[in-house]
Amino acid sequence: MTTPRVWFITGASRGLGRAFAEAALATGDRVVAVARNVDPLASLIERYPQHLHLLALDVTDREAVFDGVEKAVSAFGHLDIVVNNAGGMLYGMVEEATEAQIRAHLDLNFFGAVWVAQAVLPHLRARGGGRLLQITSMGAGGGMATVGYYVAGKSALDSVSEALAMEVERFGVRVTIVQMGGYDTGLFTAGTTNTASMPEYHDLRTEMEMSWGDAAGPPPQSAAPVLLELASLPDPPRRLILGSQSFDHVLEMDRARAQTYREWEHLSRQAPG
Repeated sequence: MTTPRVWFITGASRGLGRAFAEAALATGDRVVAVARNVDPLASLIERYPQHLHLLALDVTDREAVFDGVEKAVSAFGHLDIVVNNAGGMLYGMVEEATEAQIRAHLDLNFFGAVWVAQAVLPHLRARGGGRLLQITSMGAGGGMATVGYYVAGKSALDSVSEALAMEVERFGVRVTIVQMGGYDTGLFTAGTTNTASMPEYHDLRTEMEMSWGDAAGPPPQSAAPVLLELASLPDPPRRLILGSQSFDHVLEMDRARAQTYREWEHLSRQAPG
């Protein structure tokens, strides 16, 4: 009989986190489901009372994260797969955002993920290995009007995860950056903080809202089987774009970026270094 794996999933009360938790539980694995408010998971724990542990936790609180990870390890004895999924959206122009909004956003989308990684790594290392799946975005690595701070946080998480992957691979811990496409997670509704609109950006805001379209995207459950397969790979990639349309969009953005580099190569090469 296969020994059930233990998952630690942040942002598990809705959207992708909930879908990942349900998929893992359906395979017989155990899950520590982490969220600020775990009440939405009440029906799920009724179905899996022996395999699901609910952990109310604010990942922006570093001390609480370390305490929470200790509770998670006590609940099931160890951790195998950690999914850094908690996050939110700060929607608005760069100039519009307040200092408090920016700091709160990065506390959640970047620092929260770092605190989780720091807290779980001693346990994964002591166990001789494990998986750390860093949920970022297909837009990481390139800014876009109205979602600049969201992309900034995900890009920062991308970069630190690349460094982290190099640092911990020798301990048997494999890090994969999962660049998510657009799924119907409620990110632009329940998960969004909006800036106060400035009239100077009215036209651009309207253009951007029209470009997003009305489609909510596929259900998050459709992404869960790919994540399960990724977590089971003996030699996982360091980076994965999750979503067929998103894969095409990222390739197109990379091609456009490369073309710009080439157009201005003559200027770049004028300087040594």
